[in-house]
Amino acid sequence: MSNGQLLHLVFGGELENLEEVKFRDLSSVDFVGVFPSYADAEKAWRAKAQETVDNAHMRYFIVHLHRLLDPDGDGKF
Repeated sequence: MSNGQLLHLVFGGELENLEEVKFRDLSSVDFVGVFPSYADAEKAWRAKAQETVDNAHMRYFIVHLHRLLDPDGDGKF
């Protein structure tokens, strides 16, 4: 992206089982936030993962939004 932002989304929730990524209840998915760098997103992801370590079905993910917004990486939409 031309302004140098590499946006990342952190979200997660409880999965139905450990074999696939299918959330138990979509209305309770936790959208942690959008972060300007992978490092910031990873900090948020680690914090949330640590908070939920006692529930094996809880999973948090980092999505590279900048790759979805600009798949060619040329700064053009």
